[in-house]
Amino acid sequence: MLQNTDQTSVVTVTAPASKSLSHRYLIGAALAGGESTVRHTLESADLECTRAILCGAGARMEAFDASGNGAGNNSGGWRVQGLGGAPRGGRGRPLDCDVRESGTTCRLLTAVLAAGEGLFRIHGSERMHERPIGDLTDALTRLGAGVAFEGKPGCPPLLLQAHGLNPALADGIIHLGMDMSSQYFSGLLLAAPFCATPLSVELAGRKAVSWPYVGLTLQCLTDFGISFSVETRKNEAAPWQTLPEGDWRDLAEARPGCLRVTMRPGAYRPGDYTVEGDWSGASYFLAAGALGRRAVRVRGLRADSLQGDRAMLGILQKMGARLEVEPDAVTVYPSELHGVALDMGSCPDLVPTVAVLAAFAKGSTRISNVAHLRIKESDRINAPATELAKTGVTVDELSDGMLVSGTGGTGGMGGRLRNRPAAPRLPEGATLSAHNDHRMAMSLALLGLRDPGLRVRERLDDPTVVRKSFPRFWDVWSRLQ
Repeated sequence: MLQNTDQTSVVTVTAPASKSLSHRYLIGAALAGGESTVRHTLESADLECTRAILCGAGARMEAFDASGNGAGNNSGGWRVQGLGGAPRGGRGRPLDCDVRESGTTCRLLTAVLAAGEGLFRIHGSERMHERPIGDLTDALTRLGAGVAFEGKPGCPPLLLQAHGLNPALADGIIHLGMDMSSQYFSGLLLAAPFCATPLSVELAGRKAVSWPYVGLTLQCLTDFGISFSVETRKNEAAPWQTLPEGDWRDLAEARPGCLRVTMRPGAYRPGDYTVEGDWSGASYFLAAGALGRRAVRVRGLRADSLQGDRAMLGILQKMGARLEVEPDAVTVYPSELHGVALDMGSCPDLVPTVAVLAAFAKGSTRISNVAHLRIKESDRINAPATELAKTGVTVDELSDGMLVSGTGGTGGMGGRLRNRPAAPRLPEGATLSAHNDHRMAMSLALLGLRDPGLRVRERLDDPTVVRKSFPRFWDVWSRLQ
């Protein structure tokens, strides 16, 4: 997965497969009729959950090796025999749907399963049972689904009684917010083709976090042959305007009350699909290029990707990093960074990584519009603040983000930056916590680039948590030091 192109200057790594798109393309293939192949899928704990539930609902999946011949372990590719229709649940006894710690699995599949038939019990880890899903289940009940919460209202575990979704019960339109998660919206879009009549999903709420992930869902639906239209308007009093086909790709953001997607009934089309590289998984290596000893080149990244975490390029540039962009790769060079103000509502998964970058920068960095990070796998506002405080960095927790007071400069490890300013340092004997969060563990790895003796992996309470999204992370990371 990793090779050195120049031992003295550049390390080249290959981006892992996109986690977000791996979920969506496996869902699409499972819902299609006939056989599909989905290549370059991410192999992780989250994807195991999605595959297990889809197979429990009637799909069949077989791993194949890189050449496409025979079965293989961790092959990164799957042959999928799809349902050719809606998912099937239990009759007297509910189908067990264990999402473990995967919020993506939980939210996308709750909607998709609701479009099917039968009983489903959706549950997961203790932390998952604290993460809200009420906005989505409220929408599903308006469309005819039965939902019974077994514990905390509005959160898993829940019992889902599915007998299809009926837009007529809601006059053909659902108003759904994205204040807490874009996955509610995406899940309903994935389920809507099984409705007997068109369903319009209008963006409601006060703000729309992580809008680019809805763009990924629309990309997936397009690839699987699903028909839809997207309408926008300047304000809530203005008339709706239908965007020309494909122009939704140019939407950088969405405003509540000013966007709606109308899904038409249709069948998912089987085919041969390939998942693109993951900008989220690549972000740690791009950041390492700015902080470490050598430049880092990450290949397998589409420069025109709809992934929201492609914003890492603009963030690095705004902080002063030197980088080069190719059509399928990005190289970041050791650089001196400075503090900036960042609205990260469209790329919240990058926040732990950017917080560590900011700790090395000169001046303060203000991260805003990410209040919903408190309900992720960990509290991703408090967790970075807690861990960086151990290294002497001051992080003020704010209502919608954080303020990181940099230590004075990154002092990149290149030879021309020998007189380095102060940097975050973990005292001898101190330990770090991943807070049971894969993104926290991977972002904290950056602390070891300036201090190779730190051995972050050995001082983390649970380095294996990376298996959730990037099981081979530590193997690849070791080559950077």
